[in-house]
Amino acid sequence: MEYRFRPIGVIHSCFKEKFGIPRQPGLAPAATATLELLPPFDRDEAVRGLDGFSHLWVIFLFHASADQGWSPTVRPPRLGGNDRLGVFATRSTFRPNPIGLSVVELAGVARHSGRLLLELKGVDLLDGTPVLDIKPYVPYADALPQARGGFSAAPPPAKPVRFTAEAEAACAREEFRLPGLRRLIEEVLGQDPRPAYQGKCDRRYGVSIHDLDIRWLVQDGGSALVTGIVRKETC
Repeated sequence: MEYRFRPIGVIHSCFKEKFGIPRQPGLAPAATATLELLPPFDRDEAVRGLDGFSHLWVIFLFHASADQGWSPTVRPPRLGGNDRLGVFATRSTFRPNPIGLSVVELAGVARHSGRLLLELKGVDLLDGTPVLDIKPYVPYADALPQARGGFSAAPPPAKPVRFTAEAEAACAREEFRLPGLRRLIEEVLGQDPRPAYQGKCDRRYGVSIHDLDIRWLVQDGGSALVTGIVRKETC
């Protein structure tokens, strides 16, 4: 038995690469994206009443890893990358059907240059992600305070993030066109996006945010030091 789905839209995200994307939605409230609805689903009547909701469920395709197959067990980063759990007990991208589910803040619904756009916040979505469906988040039905969270009952504590003087100045310059950039960098790096097996300090890393290459290293105690913010060259 097989079913075929047609994407209703595509994500334009501040995250241009998989590395650095928060492992759950809401961990980086400053992370933004735009959901562009595609024809024939980009009709104003299709989103009538949507602005009455503060949050949405986004059902999407893990398109960047869809061709890598699935595994019955995976190593969740929250467990240090050593212990294995069943794939259905995790939110791993390597699933039998590579479908993701995220709850995000709906910041606006508007039409620009003929395109119907939904402005989103707190995303964990890669740029170019195909969206299969959206549904309004209904607090009385979807918020379950008595629910158990298994091995992931609470969010991980954020790591301290500092900037060198050079990085501080570069961030201030870029914030004129990218408001909230510093907060976004702090939220992303504070989650320690490194793979669990890369626990050594003083190794240098880079992550793509918007059109910037954010360079940092991890110091003793796990704090991140941002050493450079460089605008990427465009062809």
